[in-house]
Amino acid sequence: MKGRVTIGLVGDRNDSVPAHQAIPLALEHAAEALGITAAYEWVPTDRIRTASRVAAFDGLWCVPASPYRSMEGALLAIRCAREGRIAFLGTCGGFQHAVIEYARNVLGWQDATHGETDANSTLAVISPLSCGLINGSGSVQLLAGTRIAAAYGSDEATEEYLCSYGVNPDFRASLVAGPLREAARDDTGDLRAVELDDHPFFVATLFQPERAALRGQPAPLVKAFLTACAAE
Repeated sequence: MKGRVTIGLVGDRNDSVPAHQAIPLALEHAAEALGITAAYEWVPTDRIRTASRVAAFDGLWCVPASPYRSMEGALLAIRCAREGRIAFLGTCGGFQHAVIEYARNVLGWQDATHGETDANSTLAVISPLSCGLINGSGSVQLLAGTRIAAAYGSDEATEEYLCSYGVNPDFRASLVAGPLREAARDDTGDLRAVELDDHPFFVATLFQPERAALRGQPAPLVKAFLTACAAE
């Protein structure tokens, strides 16, 4: 295991966003538990114009608070992590954009987009949730055999949200029919996390596990992410 890792935080930093306050704390807690150092850099989406901007990091975390200043920048970073086999974590907006990137560049749906920025698109793979998840928490069922279930050591967790958009039910079956698979659902069966089977660590959640750090609690998924970043 590497003693020091570097993390690129892909997103547009805003210190008023609770998740942005929580992420450095969650990384610090996880690094301390692992006995390593985790350095991080905020990478604004509008500064990502080529893959070289993010390719040197040990891990990439696409963070909450979208729409981003540049959707294309965020998607480019996610593609770099997916194709370059860089450890990747996406939370909230990062989850949404990981789904869009996969739809465009793996499934070939070049017009796949986000309903928040293009409500009239016929390929809005991310659409409004039937019930917005704004500053609430809920039970999440972690599917057996997934990395996320292994990270938590459990088949259930309670997590926090600040989100109004999720996977469009019309496209759900097609999106998770290949190497991208469902990793967590809520109590009603709605999709809450995905991961890639053919990747060292590529996990995206609609919830914000990092917010546990604001309560002084560990974030198991962040620890699993850093473990993957530190793998030799």
